[in-house]
Amino acid sequence: MAKVSRTTAEKVQDFGVAEDRTTTAEGYTMGFTTIREAHDLAPALAGLPGGHCSCPHWGYVTKGRLVFTFSDHEEAYEAGDAFYTPPGHTPAADADTEFVMFSPADLLEATEAAIVKAMEGT
Repeated sequence: MAKVSRTTAEKVQDFGVAEDRTTTAEGYTMGFTTIREAHDLAPALAGLPGGHCSCPHWGYVTKGRLVFTFSDHEEAYEAGDAFYTPPGHTPAADADTEFVMFSPADLLEATEAAIVKAMEGT
């Protein structure tokens, strides 16, 4: 069985507005995310098919607020809420938000690559 915590996560990525600490095991990426500044990832996902994340996510908000926007509605989650969000969303978060998230590693890889490319301005 895989075990990970914020302090033992193998990969740390600091994007300035956010920090991701992740470990991948048995086909899933387990992550601890801290959002430092309010941020909407819709522009960073514009390069993906339909301009949306195509990866499902399961998670738990420990602090702050997350909003997932779909073509026909929004879903908001606050501290203490567990969530599942299917493919076809764009995420946004308030400043000072923290959450734990579980995602299929192979599907998350394409989303992360699009975000990094957009943040680099290429």
